[in-house]
Amino acid sequence: MNVALKPFDFSQALARAGLGTDCMPLARSGSVGAAGFQEAIGEALGAVSLAQSEAARVQRQIAPGNATVSLEQMTATIEKAKVGFEATLQVRNRLVQAYTDIMAMQV
Repeated sequence: MNVALKPFDFSQALARAGLGTDCMPLARSGSVGAAGFQEAIGEALGAVSLAQSEAARVQRQIAPGNATVSLEQMTATIEKAKVGFEATLQVRNRLVQAYTDIMAMQV
């Protein structure tokens, strides 16, 4: 078995990692910064809030004699809102844990 090794290109490896030749992060227009993270969290919370509002609206429409919403549709909408809320809660818990871990680090 003949194994040939390719030459290692350090600058290419740095570029793939998003670093310049000085090992500093490359400035990218699409990179996620503080504002990008804030926007992403805001959009996610907005989507969860919208799902919860939709679930509440569907629950009000399931009144006896109202055939505009089926029981299956109501159940699916409520479950979607519940899953979104639980996912948001998990993200919040992990962010709080990360913050706690960082604050506990000794400098």
